[in-house]
Amino acid sequence: MAKKIRVMQFGVGPIGIKTVQYVADKAGFEIVGAVDADPEKIGQDLGELAGLAKPLGVRVSGNSREVLSELDADVVVLTTTSSLERIQPQVVEIVSRGKNVVSSCEELMYPWLTQPEIAGEIDKAAKKHKVSVLSTGVNPGFLMDFFPLVMTGVCREIRRITVERIQDAQFRRLPFQRKIGAGLSLEEFQEKANQGVLRHVGLVESMHLLASGVGWNLDKTEDILTPVIATQKVTTPEITIQPGRAVGVQQVGCGYMDGDEVITLIFRAALGEPNPRDRIVIEGVPDIELTIKDGIHGDIATCAIMVNAIPAVIKAPPGLRTMADVGLIACVS
Repeated sequence: MAKKIRVMQFGVGPIGIKTVQYVADKAGFEIVGAVDADPEKIGQDLGELAGLAKPLGVRVSGNSREVLSELDADVVVLTTTSSLERIQPQVVEIVSRGKNVVSSCEELMYPWLTQPEIAGEIDKAAKKHKVSVLSTGVNPGFLMDFFPLVMTGVCREIRRITVERIQDAQFRRLPFQRKIGAGLSLEEFQEKANQGVLRHVGLVESMHLLASGVGWNLDKTEDILTPVIATQKVTTPEITIQPGRAVGVQQVGCGYMDGDEVITLIFRAALGEPNPRDRIVIEGVPDIELTIKDGIHGDIATCAIMVNAIPAVIKAPPGLRTMADVGLIACVS
């Protein structure tokens, strides 16, 4: 009988909880530890916290150093923050204990051009301790970068890549709806946009991964954020929005090479969006257009791809890896 992969969960928020549920369903995995900073979660059984049918016998700890030192784990699933600067100490602490990392941190997905110094430090630490680090998710990590990159593999040449991720946010959890500015006045939306709290994190990183994969050196990138405005009253079980207020956000990433726009990434999430979809358009030889009707559910896909990436990350060469070089990721039983 094959040895089970020992998994530690670091961060027990909504994404961390769903990840625990998915890991617990896999016969080849065993959850051995959990860490979170929330005093209300510390000491609770992780299985009960995640709503599993029975307790796991794993208590949430607030002392990461103690847990990482005492527990034997093959991999740590890290779901604490979108900020590379804030997550760096956590990643370094984990890898220094000889443990691989799979993370949902968007800025860690491809930081080589956006924050090269931190990327280099993480890469160096991981190689020193002979483990690998990967950040992934549905977006960034798959739909707007890795997936279109794979689709270019059947092209003789490519001239331009456009990716759309259009979501009807009324089916997402309330924190996500708040995150995209649903219900805000236009003045409130602009204020939060200026604070950087409404944007989809990772759009620039997606452009850089995609460009790197096809051998393009981008001259510059743009990241343009605008509100999606309600033209009529929008009502959901949790929120009511009057006309003229924001129902969501649109963010467009543009990547330029030799003055031409060669990458366009369109992310729009709004309550009541009439035609949700994930769509890839590759202009080249041959031209390719691929549409996933209704789109892929973000929370499910993000947790699934992190869990499914665990075996690949354990097998990967040491260092800071990306979705383009970590190896095959497929659904594991």
